[in-house]
This record gives sequence, structure tokens and C-alpha cells, in this order.
Amino acid sequence: MRYENTARGIFLERPNRFIAYVEIGGRREKVHVKNTGRCKELLIPGAAVYVQESDRPSRKTRWDLITVEKECLIRGADGSLSKRIRMVNLDSQSPNQLVKEWLEAGNMISEITKIQPECKYGDSRFDLYVEAGERRIFIEVKGVSLEEDGRVRFPDAPSERAVKHVEELALAVEEGYEAYVLFVVQMKDVDYFTPNMDTHPEFGEALKKAAGRGVKIAAYDCRVESNFIELAEEVPVAITKKELLDAERLQALKRLPGPLVDWFRANKRELPWRKNPDPYRVWVSEIMLQQTRVEAVKPYYARFLEALPDVKALAEAEEEALLKLWEGLGYYNRVRNMQKAARQIMIDYHGKFPVEYEEIRRLTGIGSYTAGAISSFAYGAPKPAVDGNVLRVISRITGSGEDIMRQSVRKKMEELLEQVIPADAASDFNQGLIELGAIVCVPNGAPDCAACPVRGWCAAHGEGREMELPVKKKAAPRRIEKRTIVIFRDGETRGIRKRPDTGLLAGLYELPGLEGHLSYEEVLEYSKSIGLVPLRIQPLGAAKHIFSHVEWHMIGYQIQVDELEKFCNADMIFARPEEIQKRYPIPAAFEKYIAYII
Repeated sequence: MRYENTARGIFLERPNRFIAYVEIGGRREKVHVKNTGRCKELLIPGAAVYVQESDRPSRKTRWDLITVEKECLIRGADGSLSKRIRMVNLDSQSPNQLVKEWLEAGNMISEITKIQPECKYGDSRFDLYVEAGERRIFIEVKGVSLEEDGRVRFPDAPSERAVKHVEELALAVEEGYEAYVLFVVQMKDVDYFTPNMDTHPEFGEALKKAAGRGVKIAAYDCRVESNFIELAEEVPVAITKKELLDAERLQALKRLPGPLVDWFRANKRELPWRKNPDPYRVWVSEIMLQQTRVEAVKPYYARFLEALPDVKALAEAEEEALLKLWEGLGYYNRVRNMQKAARQIMIDYHGKFPVEYEEIRRLTGIGSYTAGAISSFAYGAPKPAVDGNVLRVISRITGSGEDIMRQSVRKKMEELLEQVIPADAASDFNQGLIELGAIVCVPNGAPDCAACPVRGWCAAHGEGREMELPVKKKAAPRRIEKRTIVIFRDGETRGIRKRPDTGLLAGLYELPGLEGHLSYEEVLEYSKSIGLVPLRIQPLGAAKHIFSHVEWHMIGYQIQVDELEKFCNADMIFARPEEIQKRYPIPAAFEKYIAYII
């Protein structure tokens, strides 16, 4: 929609809703305001405006005010804010015409056979009536010009007429019609639309109820120039409390990319897996880093890659050799699943690591976080990688009080982040969030907010709630198991045994253990029961190891015997210390006692 015969002017004042005074070509002119809303935040003395000359010479006001320039902060694709001029169309008659032309061009409703403006229904006159096949549709159009920090709202003044229209649209739906309220946002670059509960809460409640009764609510922004306007893209609509909360969170997250990426590039730690981040190396590092500190992982990572440098080597590795490489990292099923996934890659992808996120996600043992990390770090794909660090950071930035242990909360955060990840910096963005959580927005103790690049709009920081967030429901208490570890040794060999193929620490090797805390006498009796005569029994003290759902509270004894292999009738493996070190993977649960067998 284009306006002819336009001129630029400077807004001076607005004595009432219908007229204003504008300086045009050095002269003070009375102009007609084609918008009866308040527009106080737009029509400010000194603002640049655009007016259209009337084609009716007899009219008292020669000009119509159609567009205003508003200085504002616009968010770029990288999340950074820059001061720009936003063009806002104030012509309250343009939205109806824009929507009609847009529908006629085949948008939103297909196979339209009739569009009738100003159609009466009940006590209301709706803006458009549309027929498409057997469909009968009412559309009420609302122009929106009130914007604050990317949020647009309607109305900017109470409107009982608007409430009545929305209520009667809901009645029409009950009688078999379809109904829409279409908000035309008369500007570009906004974040979301929501009803103005400050100015007219009754309208917001009516809109919410109408949506619940089947009235469809939509909003579209517009490309606006000084003498031009056209409907552009759909804008998120937030009516319910949940929708509004999600919209506010998304608005906060849209500010992240630029500052976060810049901070990461300037402050990132030098880590071995960040060099040459091919998908295999990223995968190995991410699985190792789960539940394990960065510094602890470094030597394991180097050793693993030296022994198994690629997918083929991992797929072909002997299980005991694989578990030995993993010894000390715990969670051994993870490396078993890695080998299963490596074999999938060899068969299904001819040894080449898959590229697409969904294909990576289908590999054994790979969840949404690991798939997102591989996709973004190795391939630069804009997919989220949400781990505990990221959940904590996002909860604090958005002020979310939801329990981050709930899967639905994680999924929502993934959905929000996917909308803001910069396509040209996905890896640095995701790694930046993780790094921020690891060294600034830390889990234990107070975060270093002074060093945080996003503290300016962090809700938790602004409200002084850093230590209250995130909300994390306490896990059920772990079951405590008391165990007695017995280390049998003679001059040359030690006794170890293999655990069952299923259950905790399945298929690994262990130091023999007995249920309960046994006394010196009970250990002596057990030794005799398996054919051994102890020469010396040495208590080794207590140790504790924590698994996901159980804690082992252990005590230990070192038992010196004569000719262990000859006399022992229990199911054990007898090996020299150097053989145990080289061949048999023994879990970190026995870390306190392992020194006594080597």
C-alpha cells in the first residue's frame, strides 16, 4: 500500500485526538491524525513525521498524518542492540485494507471465493467476512502501534467496542463460523504481541476467553517506509500467563548471542578437544566430561585418542581393552554404548560420522545434549546443547523458578535456545553458554557476576536471587550399602574377580567384597571357608563411593596368605600387579584400596 503526495515534517503538538500541528516546509500546519489512540510515546515534539496531502481541496485540514520516526534500540541477528530509526505507520484505516489485499493474494486462507468488508453479526460489525468452500469466516482486524522494548500491545486506550467484538466472535464460533482476531503491528522488528493489561485488562481477559472458545488469534508485523506499508511476517502472540512468560524469556535470550560470543572468544580456556573439533573428538570428549571435571578428563582423553584415534578403531576394540582405557572415569555403560554407536556408524554410514542432527541423535547412547554438541561444535549447525551448566545459566538469566530436573523444562529451554542460536556462530554460542556456567555462573558458591557479559539483563542478578536459582528438586536419598573389601595376596599374585554381566559395574573387575562391615574374626572365618589360612590380616580403613542411586560405605582388609592360587577354592582371578594394571579394568569405586594390589 503506497501513499501519494507525501511530505516530511516536524511534529509540534496534538491538542486533541483528531488534529495535530506539524511544521511542514517552515510553516505551522494543522493536520488530521488518522489514529485516535493516544500515541504519546510516538508523537513527541520534535519527532519527524510524514504527512499525505488530501485530494479534497475543500477539506479544512489539508494534510493527514500517516507515519512517524521513532528512535529505538533494534536487536540484530547476533543479538546485539543498535540505535536505529523505526518507522511506525499511524494510519488506523490501513490495517483493514492491508489484510484484505493480503488475503486476496492467497495468504492464510486458501480457495477464497468471497471477501466482504464491514459485515454485521449480532450487535457487532466485523471488519471482514470471508467464504472459502464451505467455510464461513469472520475476521476482526486491530492496528497496533504501541511498542516498548520489542513488546507490542493493544489497546493503548480502553476500548469497550473491542471487548464486544471479541465476545461476539466467540458466539459466532459456537454457531459454526470460524473467527480470527488479526493484530496488524504497524512497524517491523518486534519480539511479540500481548494484550495491554495495564490500560484495559478487560480486553485481555476477553481475548483469552475467546481463544479458549476457538477464536484464532494472530499477529503480523509490517514493512513500513515513509510512504509505504505492507504486511510482512507473523509475530508470536502471548495471551496466557505461560505464553507471556515464554515470550519474556525468549526476549531476554535474544540479547545473548553478540555479547556471549564476543566474551567466549576473548575468555575461552585452551582445552585439547577444542583443537581440531571433528565429530569423533567432540563425541569422545563430551561423553567423558559427563559427571567428570575438565582437568580430570584431559589425560583420559589423550590416552583414549592415542589408542583409538577414529570410529573404526573404536568399533573394533576388544571390550576389556576398551574398559581398561575408561578405567577411573566410571559410568562404564557409556563407553559400551559408544562402541555400539561406532559399529552403527561403520554399518549404516560406511564409517563416516553422520552429519544431520537427527541421524546423530539416533546413535546408541547419544541424547539431545551430545547430539547438539556434536552438531554445533563439529558442523556449526544451530542446534542447542543444554547441559547442567546451560540450565543454570538460562534459569538465572530468565529468572525461571521451574525445576530444571524436569524433562519438560529442559525441552522448553532447548526450544527457546534454538530460536536464538546465531547460524554463523553456533559453536561459539553453545560453548559460550557452557563456559559461562563453568567459570562464571558457577554451581557451587556465588557466581562472579562482575565478570558476566550478560549481567545487565540477568533477572536473577537484577533481583538479587542468584543463589536461589536454579530450582533443582532434591533427588531421593541414595540407598546405603555396607561392604567389606578383602585383598588377598601372596608374594607374587593378587586375587580379583569379574562382576556379573548385568547390573552395577557389569562385566568389570573388582576387589572381592562381602556384604556388611565384617569384624577381624569374621574376615578370618571367611578366609578359612575358601581354603585360605591368613598369615597376617591388616585393616585398611574406611572408604565411600557414590553411584547415582546407591552409596557404598566400605571398610577393607589386606590378607597375606601363602600360595593363593593353590589353596583358594573361591571363583577368583589370580594375577600379578603389573598384569592387573595393564589388562584388567577396575572401577574407581575401589580407588582407596587399589594401591594395595599394585
